[in-house]
Amino acid sequence: MHKSVSSILRLFLALTTVGLMACHHIQVPEKFAEVNAKPHIYPDYVDVTIPINIAPLTFQLEQKAGTATEEMVARYSCGDNEVVCGGEKAQPDFDEWKQLVALAAGKSIQVDVYERTGEEWKHYMPFKIHVSQDSIDPYVSYRIIAPSYVTYEELTINQRCLENYDEQVIYDNMLCSTETDGQCINCHNYQQYNPGRMQFHARQNMGGTVIVYDGEMKKINMKNDSILSAGVYPAWHPWLKLIVYSTDKTSQVFHTRDLNKIEVFDAGSDLIAFDVDKCEVTNIQNADDEMEVFPCWAPDGKMLYYCSAHFAYQDTIPKELETIHRAKEIKYNIYRMTFNPETREFGPRELVFNADSLDKSATLPRVSPDGRYLLFTLGAYGCFHIWHRDADLWMLDLQTRQARPFEEINSDNTESYHSWSSNGKWVIFSSRRDDGGFTRPFIAHVGSDGKAQKPFEMPQADPNYHRMFLKSYNIPEFMSGPVTVSPQSFADLLKQDGIPVKYVDRLSK
Repeated sequence: MHKSVSSILRLFLALTTVGLMACHHIQVPEKFAEVNAKPHIYPDYVDVTIPINIAPLTFQLEQKAGTATEEMVARYSCGDNEVVCGGEKAQPDFDEWKQLVALAAGKSIQVDVYERTGEEWKHYMPFKIHVSQDSIDPYVSYRIIAPSYVTYEELTINQRCLENYDEQVIYDNMLCSTETDGQCINCHNYQQYNPGRMQFHARQNMGGTVIVYDGEMKKINMKNDSILSAGVYPAWHPWLKLIVYSTDKTSQVFHTRDLNKIEVFDAGSDLIAFDVDKCEVTNIQNADDEMEVFPCWAPDGKMLYYCSAHFAYQDTIPKELETIHRAKEIKYNIYRMTFNPETREFGPRELVFNADSLDKSATLPRVSPDGRYLLFTLGAYGCFHIWHRDADLWMLDLQTRQARPFEEINSDNTESYHSWSSNGKWVIFSSRRDDGGFTRPFIAHVGSDGKAQKPFEMPQADPNYHRMFLKSYNIPEFMSGPVTVSPQSFADLLKQDGIPVKYVDRLSK
């Protein structure tokens, strides 16, 4: 059975964790001193809002330099019902947690934390975990990647059940990599959260676009002289067998003095539409002085959102070098085009958010399932904000056209790639708030008014897992269930020749 590095680390943490005892053996201390402060815990689950079907929230006390917790007790309670845990970390029993959360739906769980140092116990002020009656999609998938300055060609796409801690590899690029020829994988995407209708890209060795649709699998060779490149960033139409991609000439450079270690940029980008059945592709936006990227469908399938930066080359040096030298001039705005699902025709573009007027750059638009809100990332410049410390999430009300920084969930570090749950009640996003070096997935509840509650880090069986797992989570996408195709089946497909696309001037009905 194929195991990822993350699954091996989980096993290691489970075997090496000491001082943990079964919850029913732990008792709340009878004598203690009161502390007039809430506990400082990791992950920070103090006063967060969680879905009713989330896995148990485990945590540990944060320690000041020169101190150590000898023992802790945590009591999760709702009314007369409680779960008591102790040892070095709070790790509730799964079944007991599930029962407690069900009782607390629409209310809160109170958490009391007790800490022993020497013979003395102290009790911190209790905090709340608010339990929403809104459920969350049971699965999420993401790409696991080491920092690009460490390694580039050791990647996996993983899927995680949010209702427990089970994690599996969807595809591992090392299955098609050799000592001399590597493979990069990216941009997994699903049609309406359906794991049976998915796609992802493989580049370099044995590259191509993998498409799975209701049991049928095929590898597409999307390279064609009439388009800029093979498809990169995808957007499935909500019901048609149609995918819009951006085509990008992407490069990466390293900063020598800037705190943003890496710069990823496009020297050119267009939008194309791909017919999954007919294997036909056509350009839909390819102006020479515009860089179009990050397509996103509205849930009704009648509007396509995307980003575009106006950039006229001076042609005095090669385009890639000019893009590097003028990188901070490149500012992306958000546009949209109407789409007729019957005729498959796109209308003219319309400006939705003018980030350039703020001397900013907007990327990654994602529309809420009810069509009301547009969530996007805003940074100083460029299109790859996951490497920009100033990047924040912004929320645009599509009814009022009012945009605001999503202050409820932003931090002092990078917030970037994000997606909506299928019921529109939750968002998951990538953040570097913990240490500035690695992106990790955070989840936040969003109300009908477009305002969010305090986000929480995706729970793990061992609360210290993310600190031990020195890789980043990229492109978190909600799913209604797991992908059932095996990693080896994907590898076997990628080792075959891809079906070449045919270029057409316009999409046929």
